[in-house]
Amino acid sequence: MTSFRHIMLAASALAAVSAGAVAPAAAAARNVVLVHGALVDGSGWRKVYDILKKDGFNVSVVQQPLTGLDQDVAATKRVLARQDGPTVLVGHSYGGTIITAAGDDPKVKALVYVAALQPEKGETTAGLVQSMPSPSNDIKPTDDGFLMLDPAKFAADFGADLPKDQAEFMAHSQMPVAVSAFQAPVPVAAWHGRPSYGIVAADDMVLSSDLQRSMYKRAGAKVTEIKGSHALYISQAEAVAKVIEDAAKAAN
Repeated sequence: MTSFRHIMLAASALAAVSAGAVAPAAAAARNVVLVHGALVDGSGWRKVYDILKKDGFNVSVVQQPLTGLDQDVAATKRVLARQDGPTVLVGHSYGGTIITAAGDDPKVKALVYVAALQPEKGETTAGLVQSMPSPSNDIKPTDDGFLMLDPAKFAADFGADLPKDQAEFMAHSQMPVAVSAFQAPVPVAAWHGRPSYGIVAADDMVLSSDLQRSMYKRAGAKVTEIKGSHALYISQAEAVAKVIEDAAKAAN
């Protein structure tokens, strides 16, 4: 009887060790939070959202107000608070600044930057953009302290690879972004201490592709370069979704 009991205890111990060996796979992130950039809203993520949902991910889209960095970070953290486990946080354009500041949440296991800013602590969106000027210069201030892209230039600058009617609609449904949001220093750089992934839009006319490469290199991000406009999260949704899924699978 004693020998039988010892055998059973050994078998139980072996089973526990085996279970531990597969635990990291179970910890892969199944939650994805998508953060839009300036001048647009979260509806642009629809294709990426559909792909990720089809592949079994729990996907949430932040609709931040673009009225100030603090407010935009708060809106993102409000969505993060609803996640039930490991999460990949994704930002496009100015959304990269937002996820850098909001991504210190312990649920966030990886950050994905899509043609995005990836600032260091204390840097501002405006300062980074001015360090390597964009190929175009059609974003102008309004009288009340916001920024908008000239609707007549929107398609060529923001979404040259989008269908004409879609780009035209986006041009006339812009969400202006507060100048103060671009001037606010980032209080924390969440990419320190967690993996980051950077997607370079090779044909970007809004945010310098060289600036994207420089920021991603500085942060040690895993870089994917995709031929596409600033709106490649729409025009190249499959490729963008793949990077997000790769980040989720590697997260633990």
